[in-house]
Amino acid sequence: MNQSPVSKHRQPIQRDRLLSRFLRYVRVGTPANAQTQQYPSSPGQWELGRILVSQLRQMGAQDIVHDEHGLVWATIPSTMTSDCPTILFNAHLDTSPEAPAENVRPQVIDSYQGGDIRLGSSGKSICVQDTPELQSQLGGHTLITTDGTTLLGGDDKAGVAAIMELAEHLLENPQLPHGPVRILFTCDEEIGRGADHVSIDMAQASVAYTLDAAGAYHVENATFSADMLEVIAVGRNIHPAIAKGKMVNAIRGLSLLLAELPADRLTPETTCDRQGFLHPYLMTGGVGEARAHILLRDFETSKLGDYADLVGTLAKEISSRIPGLQFTINRQQQYRNMAEGLRNCPLAVELAVQAHQRLGKQPCLSAIRGGTDGAHFTAMGLPTPNLSVGQHNVHSVLEFASLDEMSYAVEHAIELLAMWAECPVS
Repeated sequence: MNQSPVSKHRQPIQRDRLLSRFLRYVRVGTPANAQTQQYPSSPGQWELGRILVSQLRQMGAQDIVHDEHGLVWATIPSTMTSDCPTILFNAHLDTSPEAPAENVRPQVIDSYQGGDIRLGSSGKSICVQDTPELQSQLGGHTLITTDGTTLLGGDDKAGVAAIMELAEHLLENPQLPHGPVRILFTCDEEIGRGADHVSIDMAQASVAYTLDAAGAYHVENATFSADMLEVIAVGRNIHPAIAKGKMVNAIRGLSLLLAELPADRLTPETTCDRQGFLHPYLMTGGVGEARAHILLRDFETSKLGDYADLVGTLAKEISSRIPGLQFTINRQQQYRNMAEGLRNCPLAVELAVQAHQRLGKQPCLSAIRGGTDGAHFTAMGLPTPNLSVGQHNVHSVLEFASLDEMSYAVEHAIELLAMWAECPVS
């Protein structure tokens, strides 16, 4: 195995500073809100962006922009005399709307030695029995949790903190070899809008990496492909006292359609790994009109059409059973499997894997049963694998993060940049 390009120049990551950053960021409530069309969808994302801009200025970053959409951009200049590729690192400022995200009160467990972790006085615990990844934290990891009443926001403030520490570490250590480093913090990734206002021309990068993956040593090079169906059932409303032979109940018809969808397969509850699914997640309306949103997910893009056809077939069948009931189905493309775009730049994944190996770690190539900003960036022409940054139990009040894994994510990024610095500009 080749020697690490930066081993002779390496300085330890300032863990205390990294922890301080993370604790400050998670205390800013930044929940995404799909019920508004404002971008960003919550004021806390603006607030956190302003904090990051101030810190970037203080550390001496260049080209700092906090744009009209709340996106934060910055540059760490190259330390090389020759041209080498520009690499972008990305994380998102928002947190999931699936659990309370305001008034986060983090608690720090120094040198975790095992056992269940009580979360304040909430009565909740992170239990070893239900959390096998706690086994990898034995031996003194520093863990950060909440008091059990909110999520932590490590998805993706662990990534934000790691990128900010990376930026300051590079500026403090100009002996480290790296080309130009671009930084981008996006908003509203959790509701699928993270790339809505991102310009690839503004990125000015050859390759990007999102720091938004669980645990450590993962290089995620595939995602679901994703579409959404809006199924609209149109009936006929009339007073129930005179409804005989006249009423057509849209909500009853839509409920019948949803009930006909497979329940023992093709659902989130019954699938794992590379298996896809249909997921009805929202239903509204009444007798006259009712709507449902159904997520379509699979690693094979072609299967999304099969899932949509299944819903269309069921709609025709239900309509034939309820005279007068009409269905309209609208299909919206959301994102595509990043593996399709990464085939055009295999070095993006290969170097991320090799950087782990040079640090003496065993990397793991894995796939995301979901999407990231990186899936959108890759589809836009900027190859963007996703890297681990110490998140665990995300979107839950049982969430926790590992400071050790966050710190390692910074080390991995430094190694990765040094390897890219050896590559000529194509």
